[in-house]
Amino acid sequence: MSFYDAQTQLPALAGALAGHDNLVVTCYCAAWCDTCSEYRPSFETLAAQMPELLFVWVDIEENEALLGDEDIENFPTVLVQSPAGNLFFGPMPPHIEHLQRLLQSAATGLAVMDAGPAAMKQLVAAATK
Repeated sequence: MSFYDAQTQLPALAGALAGHDNLVVTCYCAAWCDTCSEYRPSFETLAAQMPELLFVWVDIEENEALLGDEDIENFPTVLVQSPAGNLFFGPMPPHIEHLQRLLQSAATGLAVMDAGPAAMKQLVAAATK
């Protein structure tokens, strides 16, 4: 499985992250956000099309620890992490094609940036203690 809902699958997500050495794609949303509700099926479909990557859905009101010290102002906000660090963190138009292009760019090499949450592996490990 390459898609995990952090609200209901946190222990399974922790296990998947432990052995994962590829990109982690996290979508930060909120249950009340209609845009997020419409975006989620496309996000899950993309996860099924890219099983080598790990896709995480985070409701920021239910799993705020998975955001670290960052704030979210627009939905959806996407985080793309490689084992080396964050490659992208910011709001994204709710069209899956934008995320597909970003992931293609990440595969050819995006620079690691300082902004964004800590490694998802660390955030999830801390949240499951």
